[in-house]
Amino acid sequence: MKNKIFLIFLTFSLYACNLPASTPTPDLLATLSASTPIPADSNPLPTIPVSSNGEPIGKIAYTCQIFKAQASNQICIINADGSGFRRLTVDNTKQHYYPSVAPDGLSVVYAAFREPNIYEIYEVNIASGVITQLTDRLGNLNSPEISPNGNTIVFKLSTPSANQLWLMNRDGTNPRQIPNVTGWDPTWSPDGNKILFASDMNEAIQLYTVNVDGSELLKISNLPAIRGRSDWSPDSSFIVTYSGQPWNRDVYIMNADGTNTRMLSPTGGNSQGPSISPDGGWVAFTSYFDQYRVDNGCEIYIMRVDGTDVRRLTNNDYCDYQPRWGP
Repeated sequence: MKNKIFLIFLTFSLYACNLPASTPTPDLLATLSASTPIPADSNPLPTIPVSSNGEPIGKIAYTCQIFKAQASNQICIINADGSGFRRLTVDNTKQHYYPSVAPDGLSVVYAAFREPNIYEIYEVNIASGVITQLTDRLGNLNSPEISPNGNTIVFKLSTPSANQLWLMNRDGTNPRQIPNVTGWDPTWSPDGNKILFASDMNEAIQLYTVNVDGSELLKISNLPAIRGRSDWSPDSSFIVTYSGQPWNRDVYIMNADGTNTRMLSPTGGNSQGPSISPDGGWVAFTSYFDQYRVDNGCEIYIMRVDGTDVRRLTNNDYCDYQPRWGP
């Protein structure tokens, strides 16, 4: 179950060094308008870093399509100011996607292709590059995310008939389905008691929350054409998501109960996949502001939670997407 792949540091370095660096573009768009219940765990939650000057902090992991083909997507990471670009995965032949930074900021979990209809979940140590396989032929898995206390991983398992939400221990043991729900793109509430996810359980896709034992299922959004990837602010007060038709998507913000929904991203960028910074002051997302309707034109951007101060972090001739912010 815990098949560890020890990467040779030199090989990892050579791969990383041969990739183009990402150049941050500050204020690029400044002129635009604006199973079994889990027992309570006594482990303390990680301390949330806060910037003293309001500037973005932490790291953003994302899917980088460096070979311009989904079949060989990789996982990359960058500092919140656009510096420190690194490629974390080194297998050029397989698809890697849906990364998420651990609450302690030391590792990234993600899904990767193994064989037809089998995607495994892996965890990579950011400092050492050591990759640990956490699952073993459980099925077609993606969008893993580690709980705030660091002990549990939520993820999606796709079957021919449904998209299921599952949990497992941090080391991959004890996988179990969250009962009573179907959906995708799960993310934890800051206290670790609830899961936010997208679902078409009632036909139209909307956002729902549910307790980790499958109880208290609640629909919270009322937006047309909700897609999925969403995030919860560290103080639990608001949620970001995205909605819209292809090439006309935008990032939205709402109260945690779904009230007071409004558009957050500037229009015209086909913006999607938002993630909130550890201090709650910024939102990372994917957009095509500079190369609209160009397949390889998606880059990682950030903006303040009021929609101002939009900045581009990546600047490549390939697609960068699915950002998830961590400390």
